[in-house]
Amino acid sequence: MNLNWGNLLTLGNLVNVLDILVVWFVIYELIVMLRGTKAIQLFRGVILILVVKVISSYFGLNTVSWLMDQVINWGVIAVIIIFQPEIRRGLEHLGRGSLFVRMRNENEAANRMIAGLDKAIQYMSKRRIGALMTIQQDTGLEDYIETGIKLDAELTGELLINIFIPNTPLHDGAVIIRNNRIAVAAAYLPLSESNLIPKELGTRHRAAVGISEVTDALTIVISEETGEVSITKNNELLRGLTQEDYLKFLKHELVNEEAAANHNILETALDWVDKRLHRGRR
Repeated sequence: MNLNWGNLLTLGNLVNVLDILVVWFVIYELIVMLRGTKAIQLFRGVILILVVKVISSYFGLNTVSWLMDQVINWGVIAVIIIFQPEIRRGLEHLGRGSLFVRMRNENEAANRMIAGLDKAIQYMSKRRIGALMTIQQDTGLEDYIETGIKLDAELTGELLINIFIPNTPLHDGAVIIRNNRIAVAAAYLPLSESNLIPKELGTRHRAAVGISEVTDALTIVISEETGEVSITKNNELLRGLTQEDYLKFLKHELVNEEAAANHNILETALDWVDKRLHRGRR
């Protein structure tokens, strides 16, 4: 069977492909816009309502379909009013630069944050200084941030060490990190009631597991008794991590490797074009 590429590469088909790419880009930017806020939960709710609407229409559930129409019609206005700050922040974020530049900047910030965390972890682990550090990811941590003391400071190893020095005002509770910055210190996290947590682990570990049960946050714990480094995420507790172990885990979770690869491909392409242009001028 021979394909007729002339029929496939028509103006109409190219327009359809462009249409799909534009929709994909808008949806992707919308997810980036909502990332790290409570609005991401609303976005999931909207998807659920649309699914219910489609199913009710297909099976002829007229009352359910009518109710979903009303929710959709009035929900748009409600969303704009309630989430106006997040929408504005997202639009500003969208207009700050190209996709590849933004991803590269985010990766650079994540790598600086990991370096600061590593410095603090090494210092506190060797001296058996207890610490609890939670890194916000997709699910917003506003409810827990409100319980802490606001800092909104650049993350450095020295600052983290000073926060957790014993008998200082901020050493109790958790540091919450948002957008690669220290949002608050001395925050309270929910304690897990799980019976699977070993008895020898204390309140810090129960808080770390607790926050991993209700959010997708990544939490680092340093034991005050042993200096052991642990990480919790998605209701999983990883204990006894070496420096190599936790650095590998943090880079895997916090650095967008795909974006870095795409950026390298883009840089290679631009270098190739630049060399061709210089060769043409000669």
